[in-house]
Amino acid sequence: MKRILITCMFLLAMQSTFSQTKDYVDQFIERLERSKDYLLLVADMMPEEDYHYRTTADSNSFAEHLMHIGWAMDWHSQTLMGERPARDWETDTLLKVDNKTKEEMISTMSDAFDNTIRFLKEFDESRLGERLDYFGADRTKLQIMMLLADHITHHRGQMLVLLRLKGIKPPRYVLYQ
Repeated sequence: MKRILITCMFLLAMQSTFSQTKDYVDQFIERLERSKDYLLLVADMMPEEDYHYRTTADSNSFAEHLMHIGWAMDWHSQTLMGERPARDWETDTLLKVDNKTKEEMISTMSDAFDNTIRFLKEFDESRLGERLDYFGADRTKLQIMMLLADHITHHRGQMLVLLRLKGIKPPRYVLYQ
């Protein structure tokens, strides 16, 4: 009887852990959906003629920040979490500025968010505890998700500064994204 009780307690604890992990992924997806909406609004506000504006010669332009977010989403999800080989930076131009118009960049970013969200919806949550090397740091795949969110926020913040420097008032901050 004692063994049955211990087994039942263990199974309940495991179910609770799985539920918390599943809840985290679902909440993260909701956050990404809101982040997508906000980023695309920011991207739309910059006039196309200012997409290549940068504060200094060695800083990223507005367009480069935008497309870099897409590249990083793809790399963090598909490559680090999904183990797909990384895109070749030298030859793959899908998520680079290249000769894209503003409209093409916004569409590409929308697709990048959709692909990342689709990936996360299909991701096996039991793999979130797997560890990998992240620039010399030992990180779990759950931490990779958090790093991805920070990365989006960092580059979007740079884009907001560039809007202000061009005299454009950014859209009001949207909570939970």
